[in-house]
Amino acid sequence: MIRKLLDWFDHRTGYREKLNEALYERIPGGARWRYVWGSTLVFTFTVQVITGIFLWSAYSPSTFTAWESVYYIQEMMFLGSVVRGIHHYSAQLMVVLLGIHLMQVVIDGAYRAPREVNFWLGLILMQIVLGLALTGYLLPWDQKGYYATKVSTNIMGATPIIGQQLQELAQGGPSYGHHTLTRFFAMHAGILPGLLVAFLVLHIYVFRRHGVTVRDPQHAPETTFWPDQVLRDSVACLGVLAVILLLAIFRSAEISAPADVSEPYAAARPEWYFLFLFQFLRFEAVEHFGLAFGAIYVPSAIMTVVVLMPFIALCRGGHRFNVVFVWMMAVAITGLTGLAFYVDSQDANHQAAIAEADRDAHRVRELAPQQGIPPAGAVTLLRSDPYTQGPRLFAKHCAMCHRYNGHDGRGRLVMESIPDPDNPGRTVKVVAWPQAADLGTFRTREWMRSVLTDYENHFSAFRDAAWFQAAQQLEATGKSVAYLDPEYSEMADWSGEKDDLGSPENLPKIDALVEFLVQQAGAKDVDEDLAAQGLALATQQDWSGTAVSDSSEATCASCHSTIGQAFVDVPDDKADGYPNLSGYGSSAWLRSFVADPEAAQHYGEKNRMPEYADRVTEQELDLLVRWMTGDFETDTEDYPSLTERLQAMVQQRRAGAGSVDE
Repeated sequence: MIRKLLDWFDHRTGYREKLNEALYERIPGGARWRYVWGSTLVFTFTVQVITGIFLWSAYSPSTFTAWESVYYIQEMMFLGSVVRGIHHYSAQLMVVLLGIHLMQVVIDGAYRAPREVNFWLGLILMQIVLGLALTGYLLPWDQKGYYATKVSTNIMGATPIIGQQLQELAQGGPSYGHHTLTRFFAMHAGILPGLLVAFLVLHIYVFRRHGVTVRDPQHAPETTFWPDQVLRDSVACLGVLAVILLLAIFRSAEISAPADVSEPYAAARPEWYFLFLFQFLRFEAVEHFGLAFGAIYVPSAIMTVVVLMPFIALCRGGHRFNVVFVWMMAVAITGLTGLAFYVDSQDANHQAAIAEADRDAHRVRELAPQQGIPPAGAVTLLRSDPYTQGPRLFAKHCAMCHRYNGHDGRGRLVMESIPDPDNPGRTVKVVAWPQAADLGTFRTREWMRSVLTDYENHFSAFRDAAWFQAAQQLEATGKSVAYLDPEYSEMADWSGEKDDLGSPENLPKIDALVEFLVQQAGAKDVDEDLAAQGLALATQQDWSGTAVSDSSEATCASCHSTIGQAFVDVPDDKADGYPNLSGYGSSAWLRSFVADPEAAQHYGEKNRMPEYADRVTEQELDLLVRWMTGDFETDTEDYPSLTERLQAMVQQRRAGAGSVDE
């Protein structure tokens, strides 16, 4: 029955003749492993088509739904992360296989007459594959893909004469947005695959017309495509599939934070297979000639040589030149790619940007299932998240004076440019002096204990502030200046008058005061009994533990009259000239202090903190305060502390050795 059906089908189509022609094609020199690369390329493309159809069924190409649909595929769809991983890694592996196949064709001389047209068709296929890689990179609409693709379209805009028109055609208008995404999706899922199939059919047809070109036909007895070469091709394809599956299962495809056009992405890089061009464009000599030279003229010249290889081979020594040329290309591309990775690994700012990008990506995947994705898109989750926006606001408004665990809040050292003593007229980057206390431990027990027992060192950064040095200069002229000197302040004197605050006798009192202060700041894990002892010591007892009749006698309240109370705004006529410690460290205290330090008499006339009520919005102030007071829940790893590194670099700079951030 089956035989009759096959006979009927053969009578109508003649498939047996075509199948025999394909399977029993003669291979001079025998089947070889070096011939498997073309088959692996067809196989990886087929894998991408199949997985692409599954991804297409769940993907929604709009700026409000693209990242969200990819998140759904990655996190919720059954085996979605595996399917996406297979698609992702097969695309990357296809680029590698394409390079190997090109080298094998040139080395074997399979580009020479009568195979020139087939060689040129292969080069067209290579451009289509690279186009698929480029257009697919944008589709998740995440920060990484958005900014990397934006760089690519800007390079396209550098094309002489028609650059602007090409860029607008690719991105769907003069600006980057929704039409860019839909345009790239149309190219990635429709136009480019269609072109690839068409040119692949032509490529295979021309290949079959002229047969296999071998460099050494006497290598082994002649054989046929079936079964010897088919076996090798099948084993190679299975090997490729195994690599793809292992990567897809154990290292799922990345999805960074959703694209946010209002937030620059310092970690933007093209995918690794375009890094060689990115690194080439970074060379000073290339930059000197302009973007068009490095991104258009040089690649076009190299591609022209490759296209002309069939004609170059006609000259004496031409084939040898072509082989040397492709090897030089391979070495240059590999070397530039490796150099790009190395340069980035040594760039502290880039590494910090990567850490921030990973932090954001983890955080948004943490928030999405907790809060749900709003209609405005997942990007709004990060925009309204104190854990994400707090560090950005701190870096923008606070890091000019303060540090946060040694960095600017975003994991970077704060640097400044100073004249280079060894090269007049030039500048060198060095670590900037902190000019206020490090707030990484603000409102914690560590912070409170340091204020009580090591006041001078805790606020020693004030001495490097411009306002402090200006005040000292005025004071030296005999003028009376109100400013806070951590070395000679009353609080420093209080600490100095006590006999060894860390002694066994005094330690319980310090512990009690610390516990009271963190309770006042709003800490949750507080020892209530110990905090009550601290409150009594701060408001009702002197340091020896003797009860006092009123707060004017030797207690903390004798200077800080509002200590122990919930935060209160002290009017001018009630100000005592000392810091307002009501609710010290709490959200209410911090919000008032940042918005208008003078309004609540936080530090009286000695205050040097500028008011930020007119510099930040209410929402920004709320996000900053919530971040600094820990009003959020997260399992996302924070930026590593740079305190020790900063201290070492400051000491190095004080010693006059400089502290260039390499």
